[in-house]
Amino acid sequence: MSLAYRLARRDLRGSLKSFRIFLACLILGVAAIAAVGTVRSAITAGLKEQGAALLGGDAEAEFTYRFARPEELAYLQSISEQVSETVDFRSMVVVQREEAERALTQVRAVDDLYPLIGEVTLSPEMPLADAFAGNGDLPGGVMERVLADRLGLSAGDTFRLGTQDFVLSAVLDTYPDNAAGGFGLGPRTLVLTEDLADAGLIAEGTLFNTQYRLDLPDGADLAALERQTEGQWRDSGLRWRDARRGAGGTERFVQQIGSFLILVGLAGLAVGGVGVSAAVRSYLAGKRDTIATLKTLGAERRTILAVYAIQIAVLSAIGIVAGLVLGLLLPLVFSPLIAAQLPVPASFRIYPMPLIEAAIYGALTAAIFTLLPIARTENIRAAALFRNQGSGRLPFRHVLYTGILVAALVTLAAWFTDAVRLTLYTFGGIAGALLVLAIAAWLIGWIAGRLNPMARGRPALRAALAAIAAQKGETLSVVLSLGLGLSVLASVGQIDGNLRAAFTDELPSVAPSYFFVDIQPDQMEGFRERLDTDPAVSKVEAAPMLRGIITTINGQPAEKFANGHWVVRGDRGVTYSEALPEGTRLTAGEWWPEGYDGEPLVSFSAEEAAEIGLQLGDTLTVNILGRDITATVASFRKVEFDTAAIGFVMSMNPSALAGAPHSWISTVYAEEDAEAAILRDLANAYPNITAIRVRDAIDQALVLIDGIAAGVRYGALATLVTGFLVLIGAAAAGQRARVYEASILKTLGATRGTILRSFALRAAFVGFAAGVVALFAGIGGGWTVTTYIMDTDFQIIWSNALWIIAGGIVATLLANLTFALRALSVRPARNLRDRE
Repeated sequence: MSLAYRLARRDLRGSLKSFRIFLACLILGVAAIAAVGTVRSAITAGLKEQGAALLGGDAEAEFTYRFARPEELAYLQSISEQVSETVDFRSMVVVQREEAERALTQVRAVDDLYPLIGEVTLSPEMPLADAFAGNGDLPGGVMERVLADRLGLSAGDTFRLGTQDFVLSAVLDTYPDNAAGGFGLGPRTLVLTEDLADAGLIAEGTLFNTQYRLDLPDGADLAALERQTEGQWRDSGLRWRDARRGAGGTERFVQQIGSFLILVGLAGLAVGGVGVSAAVRSYLAGKRDTIATLKTLGAERRTILAVYAIQIAVLSAIGIVAGLVLGLLLPLVFSPLIAAQLPVPASFRIYPMPLIEAAIYGALTAAIFTLLPIARTENIRAAALFRNQGSGRLPFRHVLYTGILVAALVTLAAWFTDAVRLTLYTFGGIAGALLVLAIAAWLIGWIAGRLNPMARGRPALRAALAAIAAQKGETLSVVLSLGLGLSVLASVGQIDGNLRAAFTDELPSVAPSYFFVDIQPDQMEGFRERLDTDPAVSKVEAAPMLRGIITTINGQPAEKFANGHWVVRGDRGVTYSEALPEGTRLTAGEWWPEGYDGEPLVSFSAEEAAEIGLQLGDTLTVNILGRDITATVASFRKVEFDTAAIGFVMSMNPSALAGAPHSWISTVYAEEDAEAAILRDLANAYPNITAIRVRDAIDQALVLIDGIAAGVRYGALATLVTGFLVLIGAAAAGQRARVYEASILKTLGATRGTILRSFALRAAFVGFAAGVVALFAGIGGGWTVTTYIMDTDFQIIWSNALWIIAGGIVATLLANLTFALRALSVRPARNLRDRE
């Protein structure tokens, strides 16, 4: 091994310039993964460190549709030093002007102890208690700036919630529990709960949640308290959360998006691997005579293999370390800018795990893409010094080793990202794309060879086709690197375009104009009368609505039975109906007969039932307003959640919910011009009703989609940049061949213009072909994700498709023509003499 090391060190001297693309690809790929992992870890750490502030207390007990009962409140007070009560619900803010203006808001009604932990900052600066004190005539409230600006409000102006007027004391800049609620349709408004006593907004059956934030004694065992509380109040509908998970679903969302971006980074690393492989092949091709000489002097195969394995390992280590440093420095240097853009706290510092993860990915990728080129050195014979001889067959054991490395990379990626299914889809897509692109590269060369005779009389075109047919290695590198990068970008574009189209084109065409919630039963007659007499209203749907938490299924904890399915996480809408509602289609079982008053029965959404493994005859327990209702699954029905119409996971027979306070929900389908009048009339008649305009909800969803899509596009662009580096490497590696080709063409009488057109045509053809193949691969990937994961309709986004093809052509032209100038300037006689 010492001999191999000495030979490797000596041979590597002065050879680093041959590995510039090798190092650049590896550095960029590792840096992208390390940077994403560092940002993800910073956000996760920030959420954990400030969990109590994000939650607004050390722990929280939440109830749906009700306040804590005396015995529940007494228990919470017994385990804490202080308890703060908040009420969370949606409502309409009304500003009385010549024509009343309204906007949806997420109200948080609080007590005098709020916030237990953390601070509220206001503009102008003042204590929150002073803001709530109002102006002496009216109680005070604060709201987020976006809501105040939307309604044209400033400090001192009056607004109304329900039937209660408030004075706007200040603008709400920050508040401690703003990351725990997830996606919200309206900006936040804070008022005192006691000031809403006569507002008509918090009543039995209306949609509200109560949270009891706890200030626990120092050193309290959160895990033990969680077990104790859930054990004692399991059947009451109480939901426990503490500072360990203060951000609620935000942390889970960050982890999922971070994992997805790391997988996109792995696609970029795969593109870089193509460049790494090409660089190693080119380097070893230039060392063929050196290897043959070593064989002549008696060097063993394993010594030769060790020499070049050591060289590649050293270079890989340099590239990985440089990538780790770059991937660490970028988030740290730009941490103030990143933190300012994030809606959640982030704690930027050095995190070992993202660096270890990126280093492992980089090392395995380098090994996978360099093992086979290095293995070919074993079969170079001494006779290669005297005649042009190939490297022979590839040893099977090295193919096996490569397969083991690929399996290790996939396994580790699934483990690190904790997304097995997504990891398998990603690697399957990468492998499939590489296979299709490799076949496409071979076809491009074959087609070019067949078309060459037809190009007689067009010397530039014929020379381009001949070069494509002859230089299959360069064509393969270009198509693989550029094609895979463009494939990722095309997939992202197709997914983003279809998701956006589903929200902006398809959904508004089938969705209602408004959702109205919190309609009291005695208001339904007047509500319907206003809408039934309006010719601009095409359809009105209404249903009673309660919310409940599925606690057990077949006697087992629901989350365990359903493996954490979204249906059992949190509360879900529940309705009841005597007869099978119009338009409802049962997929299995039977609806209960009219007048049925036996044991509770439930009809469950068919798709969700299949996903969690629910069968006819199974039993599930739903906690509604603190009361457990155990029902038998009597039927499954088709529920279309993607049309924004009324849809409930569960519908029960009426007697099962008899006596339970509830409100009604309604959807109204109307002409857009009539929407404002409908809202005005209903809001004036029923101030307690909350209206959610579907178009506004779509706009909010699009904002979220924009943020996610932007992050994914940046990851895809990093992949494309890596592909462009590989293109440059391929062009640089083929420069000597271009010089020789240009010399031959000049000798045969070709002008510089003809030669330049030949090079341009070659680059354009290969780029066009790579773009077309990438387009179809991207369309296939987009169709798969859109159809099977997002469960929406798919249509090709042609604007994105044209950009992909144009990108392929431009990228190859830039990379190849940059290296064409030297080929045009070399004198033929001198070059041809040097080649003899």
